[in-house]
Amino acid sequence: MPKGPGRTRPLGIATVKDRIAQAAVKLVLEPIFEREFLPCSFGFRPGRSSKDALREGEGLLKGGYGWVVDLDFENYFDSIPKGPLLAQVAERVSDGPLLQLIQRFLDQEILDGVKRWTPITGTAQGSVRSPVLANLYLHPLDQLVSQAGYRIVRIADDALILCQTQAEAEAALALVQAWTARNGLQLHPDKTHIVHYGEPEQGVEFLGYRFTAGIRAVRPKSLMALKEKLRQQTGRTRSGRLEDIIAELNPILRGWFGYFTHARRSTFRALDSFVRRRLRAILRKREKRPGFGHAPSDDRRWPNAFFAQRGLFTLHEAHVAARQSR
Repeated sequence: MPKGPGRTRPLGIATVKDRIAQAAVKLVLEPIFEREFLPCSFGFRPGRSSKDALREGEGLLKGGYGWVVDLDFENYFDSIPKGPLLAQVAERVSDGPLLQLIQRFLDQEILDGVKRWTPITGTAQGSVRSPVLANLYLHPLDQLVSQAGYRIVRIADDALILCQTQAEAEAALALVQAWTARNGLQLHPDKTHIVHYGEPEQGVEFLGYRFTAGIRAVRPKSLMALKEKLRQQTGRTRSGRLEDIIAELNPILRGWFGYFTHARRSTFRALDSFVRRRLRAILRKREKRPGFGHAPSDDRRWPNAFFAQRGLFTLHEAHVAARQSR
């Protein structure tokens, strides 16, 4: 799947029978590990979500934990050492056949086109069992950081360590660097850094949002990703009924709004304008008129109500409704 400009993230998609077996193993392992996992871990856990992690992180930022270590594990899922991971499982699971099955999952061959190989490390992202095992491998890090007196908020391999002073943040980063070196992992040298929440020119980016000086906004990268997806659906030469195009756009817009409900109001207005501009450009092209739908006459010819009547989901109206319901 896409992972930024010119980059992709490999996914390990198992066969149907393997997915069923992995799901059965997950049902066995999850209750065992859940008894030990700490509250600071939010990813892929029952009753927990990224929104819970965002609330926790934002609360700590506003509560005086303004020095933040932003951790980025390089190729985490593909880098987990199999031996130590299995050893952690064996500390809690004594059933031999089950341990052998997990070993077989980790040693599965990968087929990519005509290429075939057995990975040396890692648990494939995209498989049913990987989230549980990935959380298990980082559980000792959660314990280490928490016992040292720092606050950590983690969702899978995306984590923030929140501190009250710069010295604490530097000590926390050194602690994590030493732990990752001992446990076969690497921190991304460019993406792992310390930021100060209280300075306007700096910001804490976490799970698609950017927190800076008391403001929660959608991070620019997330906005760009949405706009690119919308552009792919609204090329000026796009064929088909306008209602059908809108029907394809609405799930994208609703899904995005469902996650970024708490973004700034101006963000929703700007995105609504962007979508309608793209749609006007399609209509303008069909009439063989030049331009990209920015002319005032186009706003009069195809006003906002024109698209609303055809069922276009409006982010701003959804935001207003959500605020009123709260």
